[in-house]
Amino acid sequence: MTSKAPVFEKIYQDYLARVAGLDLTNKQDILGIRVEGQTITIPFFNETFSVFPRKIEDHQGRRPPHSVCVILCQYLLLGPEAPDEDRQLKTYRDFKDAAPYVQGFDNTAQKPVSRAFAGRLAALETGCRHLGGIPGDLGISCDLSYMFEALPRVRIYLIFNDADEDFPADCSLLFEKQAARYLDMECLAMIGMVLAERLAGKDNPDIAMLA
Repeated sequence: MTSKAPVFEKIYQDYLARVAGLDLTNKQDILGIRVEGQTITIPFFNETFSVFPRKIEDHQGRRPPHSVCVILCQYLLLGPEAPDEDRQLKTYRDFKDAAPYVQGFDNTAQKPVSRAFAGRLAALETGCRHLGGIPGDLGISCDLSYMFEALPRVRIYLIFNDADEDFPADCSLLFEKQAARYLDMECLAMIGMVLAERLAGKDNPDIAMLA
């Protein structure tokens, strides 16, 4: 649901004004976006969004949630001048400048998935596939692992171990080192939150919402 609070509307309009002042024609390949006139098209997870000078829309013409709007705008604003292909995997807490957001990332991204899918491995796999996730073998012992292309240059990896007689269910979300070149730490944390919300069913009609 789109937030109507005045402060969120002001932030939204400020971001749009800043993006409208950019010339991203020469960054299309670097960011994996498409620029046609004043329209910028960006894939986000398994959807495509259009950024116009005065609004952001999904493929059905709806304004996305505030968090998604912020992530898309920051991706355009912070994009580097040259591509970065360092795909070394890192935990969120290992990124420089992540410290203020580590607890929030755990509480809004990793723990919700752990709680939602304890004993429900098949449901988690359904959710991962629904969001365009690709099964991956990361060389890590786990019950399930998937890679998601949140943005063309920002991938997030889910590693899940279900509960057993000794340990509770556990979800770890990893990023590639290059992600920090394309987004700040707050936006990377929000990507984890968006993934958790969608996996838990908020935007997935195939998975029942938890009580």
